This record gives sequence, structure tokens and C-alpha cells, in this order.
Amino acid sequence: MQTVEIKKIGLSEIQELQRIGRQTFSETFADVNSEENLNQYLTEKFSIEKLTSELTNSHSQFYFAYLHNDIVGFLKVNFAETQTELKDKKALEIERIYVLKEFHGHKIGQLLYEKAVQIANDSNLNYIWLGVWEENHRALNFYKKNGFVEFDKHIFKLGDDEQTDLLMKLTLK
Repeated sequence: MQTVEIKKIGLSEIQELQRIGRQTFSETFADVNSEENLNQYLTEKFSIEKLTSELTNSHSQFYFAYLHNDIVGFLKVNFAETQTELKDKKALEIERIYVLKEFHGHKIGQLLYEKAVQIANDSNLNYIWLGVWEENHRALNFYKKNGFVEFDKHIFKLGDDEQTDLLMKLTLK
């Protein structure tokens, strides 16, 4: 397998971000959620307006994973007040790590995760946290394998469906 490159992205890549965001989220969750709820989420969370706001916020960062010059996954991290919940200045939130289904098992998610750890360490942060759906066993196993431990729960709304996310934390120092 050729080398995967991880590159920070900006507003000029918004169309690609929207495409891969919608595709990877659908691939991950379409089989276990209603089409109506999934479409509502994709329309709201991956709209050009929403992505523009996120991409231009200095406290959020997006990265693409490239293989053979093709985008195969992405990472979104949040600092301080852009975090979805804790808003801790000494923490980094991983809001999204998604990889195209055909590239699962190729360690691309691991590389994106390692980029998040590098960002947190370079920023001298104390820990990384994230929320993951309690039914997403693949992701739960991935984060547990990487040392994350559950510390709380919250409700994640997908359309009109209230789902339980497990909040997980990795202490860095």
C-alpha cells in the first residue's frame, strides 16, 4: 500500500469535505437508521453554510487523508469553546474520524487518530475526548484499543431519534 498523506484543509476544499462527509456518514449509519433521519442529519450537518462556519472557525481544524491523490477519509478536531460539550481549554475533542468503507482495515483511521494525538501534544493539552454511539462497536473497539476510557454519556439526536453516545477520554499527561 502506498503512503497515506494527512493534510490540513481549508475553505477551498469545502465541496470535497461535503462529499466525503455525507458519503462516510451514510456508509457508517444508513443500515441502522431511518432514511428520513439520516437525510435530515446530512442536510443539516453537511450543508455548505454549516461547513463554511466550521472551516472558518479558528478553533476547529479539518484534515483529509489522501491515498493515490484521492481523499479516503477525514478528521475534525475542536479546541476550547468550539467543543461540542466540555469546552475545556486543556482538551482536544475529536468530533469526527471517518474513512470510506472500502478503505476500512487499511490503518487510515489510525493515522487520522495519530494526527489528532500529535495536534493535542503539540498544543500542550492534557487530554483528548470524544463521543461515540454506543451501538458503533467498530469505533468503540478502535478507541478502547487506543487507550480511551468511558467517562460519561450524552444524547445524540439523529433526526427525531435520540441515541446514546458514550463520552470517552484519553489522558495525555
